[in-house]
Parts: sequence; C-alpha cells; structure tokens
Amino acid sequence: MCADHAPENASLLALAAGGDVEAWGGLLAMHQARLQSVAAFRLDPRLRGRVDAADVVQEAFIGATARRAEFFQQSAQPLFLWLRWMVGNTLRELHRHHLGVRMRDPQREAPGGRGSVGDGRADTTRAALVAQLSAGATGPATAAGRADVSARLSEALGRMDETDREVLAMRHYEQLSSSETAQALGINERAAAKRYTRRWSA
Repeated sequence: MCADHAPENASLLALAAGGDVEAWGGLLAMHQARLQSVAAFRLDPRLRGRVDAADVVQEAFIGATARRAEFFQQSAQPLFLWLRWMVGNTLRELHRHHLGVRMRDPQREAPGGRGSVGDGRADTTRAALVAQLSAGATGPATAAGRADVSARLSEALGRMDETDREVLAMRHYEQLSSSETAQALGINERAAAKRYTRRWSA
C-alpha cells in the first residue's frame, strides 16, 4: 500500500491540511529516504561530490513547505509524487546554477513528473542510467576504456523508447511502485508494469 494512502497517515494529512506544522514535518520525514534516493539518482554525475542528495531534499522540503497549500488544494496527486516533483524542480535549478544547463521552466512542469518524457529531460535520464549501470562494472581500467563502456551503454539506452527508459529509471532506481510510475508519467498502470517487465527481463 502506498504510504500516502496508509490509514495511519490519514490523520497526519488531515492535521497538516489544517495547518499543523508538526504533522507536516512528520509527513516529510516519512518520505525523506525515498526522495533522497530519487535525488541521488537524478543528480548530474558531474555534481556528485559537490552536491549532496540530502541537501537537495532539504531544499525541496523548504520549497514544499512554502507551497504546501497548493498540495492541499488538489486531491488527485499523492504527497510522495508531489514532493518528488518538488525535488525535480530543485535539481533543475541546481543544474542550471552549477552547469548552466538550459531546461524548461520548472513552473511549466506538471506536478508529479508528467511531461518528463520528450521535454528535454530524456538525455538527463539516460545519463543517470549510464552512471548507475557502469558504476559497478568490471573491465577496462583505463579512462578510455571506461568511456567506451559508457558510450556503448548510452547508445543502447538511446535506442530505447523514452517512456520505457523513464519506467526503468523510476521502477528500478527510484523504487516507485507500478501505480506511482503510471501516475507520474500519465500512463495506464498495466502499461507501466508491462513496459518494466518487458525491458528489465529482456
């Protein structure tokens, strides 16, 4: 069961909606570990060692707290996915600041990750997947050898359908459920599960 819909969280959500700061803090704490995994995966490899995933999440929490009324004004988006969207916005701002990466205005992105496919972030996901898949690889010890492995992985991932690539990233590395992945991408849950099973078992 998704944490956002667990019975024990219903009272916290109700209290937080009424302005209870401690209840809101408790909800953030429940999702902190998962969101740090998301931030660590999505953080540009060039910034690892300079920017910490925990700091990214804390910055996102500051923004989420300032905008929490927006969350409670809607009913369809689970809290975790809304917070994941806030983490994504924070990462885009960090990438702009440190790397000068030109991306779409986060204010134009739909909460929860919709629009993440085909909006210029496909290369970001591919780079994150390459970094993860090559991190524990054994083989060429030279920089040229490692670069060749990464290039081959990038080419192979580039041939994948963009939605399949996002599903793989969300399910395997961000640990999203099939339901969460489907909602984040705006696709049918059965389709999300089928895409993940087909690609990961291939």
